[in-house]
Amino acid sequence: MPPGGETVARKSFRFVSLLLASLSLPFATPLAADEFRSPSLTALRIDWRAALDQLRTEINSRPQVAGDFIFVPRRSVPRYDARATPALVQLNAVSSQFFTGIARSAVPVLLPFDAAAYLDAQRSGAPSSLSLSRYQADFNPVDMFDAGPAGYSASFSLEPGAGDGMPSRTFARPVEVQITGSALVYDIADPAGGKGEPVKPLAAIYPDLRKFIREGYVRYAFSRFGVAYVVSIQCLDSVAKPRRLACKEAYPVAERFLKALRIAGGHRMRPLMEIASDVIDRPAARSADFSYRPSGDIIPNTGYRKQGGHPDVMAYAQIRFPLEKVPAFVRSQSYAKRDNERPTAYPWRDNFCESRSFEVWQCSGGYGHQGEDIRAADCPPPGEAREPCDPKQRSVVAVRDAIVIRGSKDQAATLEVNSRTEHIRFRYMHMNPQAMNADGLLNGRLVAEGEKIGMVSNYLDHPAGTSMHLHFDVQVFTRDGWIWVSPYTTLVSAYERLIRARGRETGPEVAGAAQPVAHALPEDVVKPDLREGSSSEEN
Repeated sequence: MPPGGETVARKSFRFVSLLLASLSLPFATPLAADEFRSPSLTALRIDWRAALDQLRTEINSRPQVAGDFIFVPRRSVPRYDARATPALVQLNAVSSQFFTGIARSAVPVLLPFDAAAYLDAQRSGAPSSLSLSRYQADFNPVDMFDAGPAGYSASFSLEPGAGDGMPSRTFARPVEVQITGSALVYDIADPAGGKGEPVKPLAAIYPDLRKFIREGYVRYAFSRFGVAYVVSIQCLDSVAKPRRLACKEAYPVAERFLKALRIAGGHRMRPLMEIASDVIDRPAARSADFSYRPSGDIIPNTGYRKQGGHPDVMAYAQIRFPLEKVPAFVRSQSYAKRDNERPTAYPWRDNFCESRSFEVWQCSGGYGHQGEDIRAADCPPPGEAREPCDPKQRSVVAVRDAIVIRGSKDQAATLEVNSRTEHIRFRYMHMNPQAMNADGLLNGRLVAEGEKIGMVSNYLDHPAGTSMHLHFDVQVFTRDGWIWVSPYTTLVSAYERLIRARGRETGPEVAGAAQPVAHALPEDVVKPDLREGSSSEEN
């Protein structure tokens, strides 16, 4: 079997098994109505010998520096010791000046950075003032870079008018290009996965390259050294406008990026282990208050073209619930008036597939909400509060130890987990961007699980652009890149761990009258840091 490969029979068996588990079909292994599963992941096998061969070819293109690199392996050190591949150690030393932590990547890092050309210029006495973009095919210095045991992610941008031979475009802003290389691939029953068309001008470089538009991004997926790589640009498959990038304008930018990719670093580590899906443990004690409707049970007629939701029993990660305090409520903020229950009362109700203009593969018709709306509890009436209650001071916390992906103008912040067992993203939306900037919640910051990262707010493109709530969503890495999955079961599971009690699943036919509740955290739960940031909504 080739490195990183799987037999057709094995892939088919995995797909069928997951499909049966996620849909709970009658002939699948039966699950109780309220049991949750963990996801299954495939661990790819990396061909480091092929990566070193490519690196040698790239370095040898600059004879002046080729002699500086040592490609003869050192057999006196352990196989997975960095010193066993001295050429990679040397390359990481150069690249880490621009891509912090690149040696932590367990896969060969492909970036539009020509290390050989950079070293050759330095050897020739090139002035240090020369722009890094000179060695990056005119792409700006990296905006975000994260490397870890599962692989790496990075984003670059190309200014309007930059790049020799690039066609002119209507879009007047820099185009952001993202790349992820991963040795962990989530196995999801995805009928839309694996599709795309070849890119003939790049076929000689990337024989299995496929191009496709999916969930708002044009994507270029390929494999190399047994690793899954995806290059993507957010765009609309429509007419170009100065403030809206058309996918046709994105194609030449992405293809310029792909042509410029070189090995920039990485470190050979012990192979990752495949992870099988399993039923997850839940608290034994039953909550007297917490109840929730099943996954996929959205408010009637609120789905795309009045279609229903998507049942999904997967808890994609074991996380800390994203609001600091309970009670909290997963309830629609767009269609609350159609429901007969209070938006800040149990039972919870899934709103992942409510009608939106966003592409979401799991939702009927391909369009949906991408995530879940979460509301904090109302402040109690005067005289009933046990502690001060300010509806504008409901803390949002990190669900995991993670790296932050966020630009200074964004009202959304994404946390990425990159470990030997996970490659997953969690996005928070509608928080105050000025407060996040003041707290340094920007690209590259590391946050700890439970750490305060913002406040429940109402930002969209401006203050008061939406109601007071947190939008929370989840993306997992697949061979099609980062894909939205339903976070509903993940949130139910996280909430149960927070209150240390199992909720009661209730269907419409047995749902009782909704009632507000007042959970308290268990006394021995360590509360996160409550440092306060500025909030422009109060000014």
